[in-house]
Amino acid sequence: MVGSGSTTYFQLLNILLISLTGVVTASPPPVKAAYWPSWSTDFPPSAIDTTLFTHILYAFLMPSSTYKFEIPTSTALQLSNFTTTLRRTNPPVKTLYSIGGGGTDSHLFARMASNAKSRQAFIISSIQTARRFGFDGMDLDWEFPENPNDMQNLGVLFAEWRRAIVHDAKTTRRAPLLLTAAVYFAVDFFLDETYRKFPVWSINQNLDWINAMCYDYHGSWDTSRTGAHAALYDPTSNISTSYGLRSWIKAGLLKSKLVMGLPLYGKTWVLKDPNSHEIGSGAVAVGPGDDGVLTYVEVEEFNKKNGAEIVHDMETVSTYSYSGSVWVGYDDAISATLKIGFGQGLGIRGYFFWALGFDSDWRISRQASRAWILGE
Repeated sequence: MVGSGSTTYFQLLNILLISLTGVVTASPPPVKAAYWPSWSTDFPPSAIDTTLFTHILYAFLMPSSTYKFEIPTSTALQLSNFTTTLRRTNPPVKTLYSIGGGGTDSHLFARMASNAKSRQAFIISSIQTARRFGFDGMDLDWEFPENPNDMQNLGVLFAEWRRAIVHDAKTTRRAPLLLTAAVYFAVDFFLDETYRKFPVWSINQNLDWINAMCYDYHGSWDTSRTGAHAALYDPTSNISTSYGLRSWIKAGLLKSKLVMGLPLYGKTWVLKDPNSHEIGSGAVAVGPGDDGVLTYVEVEEFNKKNGAEIVHDMETVSTYSYSGSVWVGYDDAISATLKIGFGQGLGIRGYFFWALGFDSDWRISRQASRAWILGE
């Protein structure tokens, strides 16, 4: 563990990045993606710096109880503006729309995936929606399949979805739509009472890639101690990005299908003892922010306003700050870049951010994009 001014930490960063140069190839092309929250009224698509990304995902759309996408006029206007704006940027980026999201009805997806007719209705409507609004693809964010049967049905859904995409491309004589999915950080739910594992066989055959959500390892559900919510390593458990990504690869997922999630936000706690302020220190409540969450912009503001002490933790490869009794765990440009180096060392496809509008002057996004280029 070192402070923000330590030369040791920066030396490690430089050594890691230099060692990657010329080692990792970019075939297929890397993914540098980010989700755009559709409720971001103060951060329109026109504000996105597309030089830093290859793919932007609209978050979110949700099918109705008929498993079809019934788009109201206001949303239709927003979708059209989203794709039109990003198509006209220089450079242009690929656009996908993401289906579902955290807090949505998981059982609706389970019911849809369990029946051939409902799967067909969902798939046809999803493709029609993509074509209607000019998207390049679709992303499924089902959080989460709850049992092995759900996982088996998910694999069938992916296969039928891909067949429909191929058919659509042939009949329209257009490029096939992309198909991706946001998934758990690990290939299986090893922490839950109901064990289940993602259908790697179907993902390899039918998806362009998966977006592994490598964050939210700790948060407001445990107010007893602080935690690095997107730790690259965890010396005490398997709840870490390194374990999660390796579990996907060990299960047989093609590395070209694996994209690592990076958070542009932090988690906050109120310390039990202001003099004990390391990762894992005792806490008594969530700290400032919405349910103990601060965007990176807000983290920067907190640090500056309160003269917070900033610490880069070598053991977990994460960053935290504290002032008085408030503790914030997050990633900054340094820890995010080290994760980029780790991902390239594994040979995975790329990375994505949750979420656009949370960065501070594109500081993390720009450094991540530059770091990945070093390995091409």
